[in-house]
Amino acid sequence: MTTELDEEQDLPNLELPEEEGEGDELYEHHRIKVDRKQELLRIDKFLMRRLSHTSRTKIQNAIDAEAVQVNERPVKSNYRVKPFDVITITLPEPPIDFRVLPEPMDLDIRYEDEALLMVNKPAGLVVHPAFGNWHGTLVNGLTHHLNNLPTGRNGEIRPGLVHRIDKDTSGLLVIGKTELAMTHLSNQFFHHTIERTYLALVWGIPKETEGTITGNIGRSIKDRKVQAVFPEGDQGKHAVTHYKVLKTFQHVSLVQCNLETGRTHQIRVHMKHIGHPLFSDATYGGNKVLYGQRTGAYKAFVDNAFEVMPRQALHAKSLGFVHPQTGATMQFEVELPHDFASVLELWEKYAAEAS
Repeated sequence: MTTELDEEQDLPNLELPEEEGEGDELYEHHRIKVDRKQELLRIDKFLMRRLSHTSRTKIQNAIDAEAVQVNERPVKSNYRVKPFDVITITLPEPPIDFRVLPEPMDLDIRYEDEALLMVNKPAGLVVHPAFGNWHGTLVNGLTHHLNNLPTGRNGEIRPGLVHRIDKDTSGLLVIGKTELAMTHLSNQFFHHTIERTYLALVWGIPKETEGTITGNIGRSIKDRKVQAVFPEGDQGKHAVTHYKVLKTFQHVSLVQCNLETGRTHQIRVHMKHIGHPLFSDATYGGNKVLYGQRTGAYKAFVDNAFEVMPRQALHAKSLGFVHPQTGATMQFEVELPHDFASVLELWEKYAAEAS
């Protein structure tokens, strides 16, 4: 099966889903046998003509990654296609069917009208179909709940979505039910007018009780499965997180985070960057004792806390925005899920006994 390259996904400020089970295997997406009457033409221009709905950036990136080969050899952008050439494009993920299958799902919907709905996503639920998670995602459930959801741009698998949160992050998501609602909400994300508040339990006690973390975020050079901060700004994308310490519990702190931008794993990466990884965040080193004694009763206590909350301690608590149809200011807030509330109780009790 082959499919055309995706159109570049340029909806503003979308958090990408976690990349689960990514491997090194390559899959053939396209095989083009050049006609015998083809005139000499640069391969990037040739592919732009042959692959409709594909951006120049996507093609250039594929060429730079040596994913575009002619007669089984990688070529540069200035290679001139000749008659009878065989062009192949191989990518890390297999070609996909862009249809989203509706699946019955018990969605925790907190508000719904003709333009949008608010859903409280539980930890463990993947938002968006992707390699390794084609079924059982929030989008599959939304497709079942609502017929004729808008799919974003050029039909990609994004029914109703204007932002995302990680699989193991809980909390609020706003879903656009019409093209107008999606566009209006996306513009609010782009212009940073949407209020997004998260609660995070982090290791340690920040020196400043509140502050702003600014640092470009991009794929780590050392480990491509995680994100990293590039302070010099020569790599990654601009990212800004505002934080405020709400409570401290000896060796951990409850922190409020407000996003100005929406990069992949932004809060998790920024908090690690300032020395305070999220509690129980295995991806960014928070799933071991980082502050306090690493032996004895304290370690046993922490291990028990990890069992109570075996995922990063991050919850999308509130969302505020302008309604795309009425123009009214909307504000939504959800309570902490059971695991987060329980681990906070453990730390509160520990801090009280230790003081």
